[in-house]
Amino acid sequence: MTINPDLQGRSYPAAEVYDVGREKIREFARAVKATHPAHFDVEAAAALGHRDVVAPPTFAIIVAQRADAQLIEDPDSGIDFSRVVHADQRFVHHRPIVAGDRLVAELHVDGVRAMGGGAMITTRSEIFALTAGAAAAGDDSREAVATATSSILVRGEGQ
Repeated sequence: MTINPDLQGRSYPAAEVYDVGREKIREFARAVKATHPAHFDVEAAAALGHRDVVAPPTFAIIVAQRADAQLIEDPDSGIDFSRVVHADQRFVHHRPIVAGDRLVAELHVDGVRAMGGGAMITTRSEIFALTAGAAAAGDDSREAVATATSSILVRGEGQ
């Protein structure tokens, strides 16, 4: 199956909520060798003005990849994940991610470019924190947290 060129301009709505916990931040910080005390200690984070431990900047990838999964799993996309090579990842942070955040991400397909028998696909995940009471109230009150831009190369047959 070839990549659907009509993917460009498609958006996928925010799906499941990702609850950011202290231990999730601490585990991620250890995994990426982020050693700042604010990733582990509430008092160190508070001294920097944060309400709880603060995540390393690349922590946003967890939520962004959950959004990317909607595209990969879309049968209309034509993407065979076994043929995917990650090409680029960038983050723009609007504010730090901290323990206690409830995050959601909307996925936007910004580009689809044929390359030989494959394609380069560029996506943008807009990551938001639900504001207090938003989920319970059933509204969509949210605060922008980060924008993650990713490019993947989907190799064609024989590549």
